[in-house]
Amino acid sequence: MSDFERKKKEESPVLAICYDFDKTLSPNDMQAQGYIQSVGYDVEGFWKTTNDMAHANDMDANLAYMYMMVKEAEGNFVFNEKTLNDYGSKVKLYPGVEDWFERIRRYGKSKGVIVEHYIISSGLKEMIEGTSVAKAGAFEKIYASSFLYNERGVAVWPAQAVNFTNKTQFLFRISKGVLDVNDDKGVNEYFAPDEIRVPFRNIVYIGDSDTDIPCMKLVNLNGGHAIGVYDLNKQDKSKVYRMMEENRIKYFAPADYREGSEIDDLMKAIVDRTVSNEVLENIHYRNQKEIY
Repeated sequence: MSDFERKKKEESPVLAICYDFDKTLSPNDMQAQGYIQSVGYDVEGFWKTTNDMAHANDMDANLAYMYMMVKEAEGNFVFNEKTLNDYGSKVKLYPGVEDWFERIRRYGKSKGVIVEHYIISSGLKEMIEGTSVAKAGAFEKIYASSFLYNERGVAVWPAQAVNFTNKTQFLFRISKGVLDVNDDKGVNEYFAPDEIRVPFRNIVYIGDSDTDIPCMKLVNLNGGHAIGVYDLNKQDKSKVYRMMEENRIKYFAPADYREGSEIDDLMKAIVDRTVSNEVLENIHYRNQKEIY
């Protein structure tokens, strides 16, 4: 028996909506909305310094920015979980994000679909946990980079570093209901297709940039729904056009999550399609079982 808690397959279909965070749910990088300025950097200078460090040391870019955050906090403030939560509470969200998660959950319930929301981000878990939506219980699970804290509660080392390629493991965890990051056995276990808790056809991935491409591609190739979003005010569609041309995404929409928006209508259509898909899949599996 496993010591890890695992989610079981439900009687009703589950639709898992997975989100990047920066520039997907928020207009800017979370670190650039208070933290970077508080340690005396301009935003461009901070990211240049971390990128230069990563290149000079064959270092993961996410580990570089996490190191810089710890280093530059020295002498300025105590770099602990509360500090990061506080910075997270100041992060701005795109229009409609505040009530989006519960609204889509309610719509799913009205159609007999269980909607679950997940974050898969290279940003900081502690900052995301400080946002109003996370505090309100919007997310089933937050997969993001995070820190290890010493006995005084001060951040000293990365606990998790999530980059654009290892993001994909979390899609498999969500699909199988094996959500604990330390449950390596469970995520590699074989599940018959009709025993998968969230088939990839019922996974949605929403992102904005190249760092989301591995997840988008994986979801698309397995019958799910990859969506590219772009800033509503800037109206720069160049990234989503390119991702569409390269078959990374199936759809794109402005990052406007208000009721009646393009992405709101799109997500409700995906919920509706999930209902029909599952009827057909259940017939298929029933016919298969009859043969054997």
